[in-house]
Amino acid sequence: MLEHGGHLITAAREFDIPLSDWLDLSTGINPNNWPIPDLPQYCWNRLPESNDSLVATASEYLNCATVLPVAGSQAAIQILPRLRPACQVAVPFLAYQEHRYQWQKAGHWISSYESASVMNIIDQVDVLIVVNPNNPTGEMLKIDTLLSWHERLAQRGGWLIVDEAFMDATPNLSLSQFCPLPGLIVLRSLGKFYGLGGLRCGFVLSEEKILADIEEFMGPWALNHPARWIANQALQDRQWQAQSQQQLQRASNRLKNMLQNHIGYYLGGTALFQTIKSPTATRIYHSLAQQGILVRQINEQILRFGLPGTASAWQRLSQTLVNL
Repeated sequence: MLEHGGHLITAAREFDIPLSDWLDLSTGINPNNWPIPDLPQYCWNRLPESNDSLVATASEYLNCATVLPVAGSQAAIQILPRLRPACQVAVPFLAYQEHRYQWQKAGHWISSYESASVMNIIDQVDVLIVVNPNNPTGEMLKIDTLLSWHERLAQRGGWLIVDEAFMDATPNLSLSQFCPLPGLIVLRSLGKFYGLGGLRCGFVLSEEKILADIEEFMGPWALNHPARWIANQALQDRQWQAQSQQQLQRASNRLKNMLQNHIGYYLGGTALFQTIKSPTATRIYHSLAQQGILVRQINEQILRFGLPGTASAWQRLSQTLVNL
């Protein structure tokens, strides 16, 4: 299995710092999550039902008529490679590595690309995977560019898979409105923007046949009842959504400036994280961890920082960066 952010217990044991003393910036999850109200009792003692109002709510929120709730977009990432025979799949050189891992694991042939060179390879691949905005670089591709790639792929029965896990802060840049174009698959997550990573709730947007195949593969009750209820409420809270979009962008700009001032090596970011590329990334990672601040080390040169959630957390990070 690949390593991901959020292994706080492991870090606490490795660096011998109590769990409660850590500032966890390793996941890119909104530290100020959507406030969960008390759940009705039936969420716990009744089985989830797929014909509740969640799909209708998600369809309105995502501006898409064909939506399938799943147990986090990770569930779809694991299933999609099993819905095609072995084929040529292109994944970004640097992006969420589960895409590469799961397609390779299912026996497909994998190649890597930079976004500037896609047109050089697009006629040789059957599936093109895009992470938009990219995790961890923050690169954002334009809608027209993605639609042109999709058209080339769809002419040959290919797929364009767009992972939009970090898109909710900039919904006007989403491809969701164009589903269900044949061969277009968009993945969305409730975990990042809403700060509900532990809920394990996401959505697949695509044509009905692909959604039916995913649903058949998942089996019944793939998304638990509390998750369905919470997602339904959160997606309807437009006031919280608008406020959070503004607050997250301000916080992300603040983090960008802080990292540039104290470290100086900048790669990119989104409203939920900022990423640096430094020849001393490993040393920085360990220096922060030794002081109870956990960030995401992508490789030997790249670190991703999530957002602090409180004034004291911001102050702690700033003081620690000064003393690196």
